[in-house]
Amino acid sequence: MARGTARFFDMRRQSWIAIFLLGVAAAACGLSQTTVKADARARDLGVPFEGSAGKLDAITDVAGVEVGATTLIRGDGPLKVGEGPVRTGVTVIFPRGKQNTDNVYAGWFSLNGNGEMTGTTWVEEAGLLKGPIGITNTHSVGVVRDSIIAWAVRQKLMKADEWSLPVVAETWDGWLNDINGFHVKQADVFAALDSAEAGPVAEGNTGGGTGMVCYGFKGGTGTASRVLPKESGGYTVGVLVQCNCGRRPQLTIAGVPVGKELTENVPYAELQQVPGNEQKGDVGSIIIVVATDAPLLPHQLKRVARRASLGLARTGSVSGNGSGDIFIAFSTANPHADDAPGPNAVQTVSTERISPLFEATVEATEEAIVNAMVGAKTMTGVEGRTVVALPHERLQQVLKKYGR
Repeated sequence: MARGTARFFDMRRQSWIAIFLLGVAAAACGLSQTTVKADARARDLGVPFEGSAGKLDAITDVAGVEVGATTLIRGDGPLKVGEGPVRTGVTVIFPRGKQNTDNVYAGWFSLNGNGEMTGTTWVEEAGLLKGPIGITNTHSVGVVRDSIIAWAVRQKLMKADEWSLPVVAETWDGWLNDINGFHVKQADVFAALDSAEAGPVAEGNTGGGTGMVCYGFKGGTGTASRVLPKESGGYTVGVLVQCNCGRRPQLTIAGVPVGKELTENVPYAELQQVPGNEQKGDVGSIIIVVATDAPLLPHQLKRVARRASLGLARTGSVSGNGSGDIFIAFSTANPHADDAPGPNAVQTVSTERISPLFEATVEATEEAIVNAMVGAKTMTGVEGRTVVALPHERLQQVLKKYGR
């Protein structure tokens, strides 16, 4: 059986297992399995978000943006470094599509730097981003970075004398995944790059978000978008997150203290009992990618990237010491703005009219994080550790209790 076919059937088997485990967890919480909608998103559950979403409510609502992912789920039981269990993967985002090598203007921001995002020194220096953004687990950043370059060479998208500084970011999935087994390989990165496309984006236990934990529930990949009204420019803002941050008591959804209401089945609980070990109570991170078709310059995009912090804060995070919270924003406007020899004409949104883009970023970031949890499924990984999914019906009950 071909490797790709084998992976497909393995992923289908794991998906059915995940659905079964979700049903078990739901039953334990007093839910019937029929109340759990496998493909539900936060809006489907009635979460009252602000702002107007795009058609897909995804980062791919920004024309040209393509997203690809490889999800690796193999093995069960005790941890055997190098063998598994494996609960990881890689996600890639192409600002202009996988066949377009044109630079985009970009800006980045680190809210808390206990994490990694390669290539950002050049983004800071030049305000330019070329090629895809990669997101994976903490110990696979190197292979993803190098594989992106190798893929571009294979696709003849780089000249012989050209250099590349890919942007690759990470969050830590070692609670569920054999992170020191280095299971993300070049072929997996190539598969994610080759599969990138516009359209709906899979959420939850997918790509780099496969093994992640968010606010004590199963986390992972989430996305959302906002479309500004015509009088504010009619621009689109899309956000994709790899969500692995926060502690259960912090979780806030639509202003409701959900984490204080849903206190069962908290991972890391035994670690939190260690006196004075504050970091063990906040060992996650979050990567946030913001895309827009608004014509923004690098310094304006840095301002947009900063606003992702406020969307994160709406969900309850305080960006603790152990959390790597790193954000990047790019604009698909101004094609060929960096073409040689120049000078090149560019457009930009007036500083006095940029606030609606800030608001859209905050709103889409908040929703993307909640979508990551709503879309995730209960997962069991190394040593039989289980992280439960956010129970949909319980969430609805809590929102109703608070009039939301």
